[in-house]
Amino acid sequence: MNLNRRKFIKKTAIGSSSFFISSLLYNKTGYSNIIGSSDRINAAVVGVRSRGKAHVKAIHGCDNAKILYNCDVDDIIIKEHNAWCEKNIGYIPKVEKDFRKLLEDKDLDAVFIATPEHWHTPMTIMSLQAGKHVYVEKPCSHNPYENELLVAAQKKYGKKVQMGNQQRSAKTSILAVNEIKNGIIGKVYKGEAYYSNNRGSIGNGNQINVPKTLDWEMWQGPAPRKVYKDNIHPYNWHWFRNWGTGEIHNNGTHEIDICRWAMGIDLPETVTSFGGKYTYEDDWEFVDNQQVTYQFKNSKFITWTGHSRGRFQPEKPGRGATIYGSKGSIMLSRNFYKLFDLDGNLIKSEFEKSKSATTNTRGEGSLDILHVGNFFDAIRENKSLHSDIKDASVSTMLCHLGNIAQDVGDTIKINSSTGRVLNNYKAMQNWKREYQSGWEPKL
Repeated sequence: MNLNRRKFIKKTAIGSSSFFISSLLYNKTGYSNIIGSSDRINAAVVGVRSRGKAHVKAIHGCDNAKILYNCDVDDIIIKEHNAWCEKNIGYIPKVEKDFRKLLEDKDLDAVFIATPEHWHTPMTIMSLQAGKHVYVEKPCSHNPYENELLVAAQKKYGKKVQMGNQQRSAKTSILAVNEIKNGIIGKVYKGEAYYSNNRGSIGNGNQINVPKTLDWEMWQGPAPRKVYKDNIHPYNWHWFRNWGTGEIHNNGTHEIDICRWAMGIDLPETVTSFGGKYTYEDDWEFVDNQQVTYQFKNSKFITWTGHSRGRFQPEKPGRGATIYGSKGSIMLSRNFYKLFDLDGNLIKSEFEKSKSATTNTRGEGSLDILHVGNFFDAIRENKSLHSDIKDASVSTMLCHLGNIAQDVGDTIKINSSTGRVLNNYKAMQNWKREYQSGWEPKL
């Protein structure tokens, strides 16, 4: 980095853990300031409607970091976001609609990707090829082929890639996982991942002219071309296979990842999925209720219960993960961990000093700052990432396998070294998508 981009940060002594966490909340005394890192990181945020705002706040909350670019293909979203930036961070970064142009800026160090999911892997690879570090939202890939390609790309180009499963940086989750590994609940055998929400119908879209304020061609990018309908942009693309990956990726990635992390396991041996679309007659293309079981070596297993929508809820909307062992269980969320004995008695609780959102679309909170701070530490000081793409891709692969098992309607057997489906031609047809001509990601 150029010397004029260097800045001395005096190390700050923090008197209490509560002050430590509160100091991270969306101000300029953030994570990087506390650890004393010295090199400014220049960042670009691509996709600024929802999670992108959480990224902007997190970057701004880390001292010695600056947002050089806001990037989005929708003029209305950009206009709103610029006003939001001026109010919330005190300045308006440069605006660029075509992310490829910002990659040409040699002063740009890191790209934050909060686009629709079909863009995650192609944009990450293009950013790596341009010499940039990448913070990519979950899921890191749209399909298993991209998952493999992304890991290979990071290895080839050598830059840091962190996935945005921010609970990996939660103080309480790190503590819980360490205690589990040290035997606090005995021999671990089951992880239970759960997400419940009450999403409404997305309706049956009408074909309309593309708004003049939206670059629909760039929005689609690597995806095969579809006509524009009034129920796709800006959010419901999640539920269309051409661009999204369904609820198991949209939210299950988080909880499934926590279970896998806590249990110390990687890829499964078998995957079974039950579920369907039970609520509304609309354009939603995935199951809206799903139960997936992953069987691993040594008789360990993980279950995923995804309840996206419906007229009846088993309980109020929520999310979390519970790890079961021979001596007790631990319940984990973004904001706490609770330890129970075999009789269900609460033994102890640990809470985050500041809460993070759980079921809204932005999902912002103090964990974003901690996770982005870890990403910046890795760039500056070559410290370990909390969610390095090589490991994060494993959790993403589990979600892909859950969708594949649901689609084929049968238990699928997995090569637990590679994640590939064994002896099932139908399942492997879903391994890779079709790409728009000229847009297929390549190393």
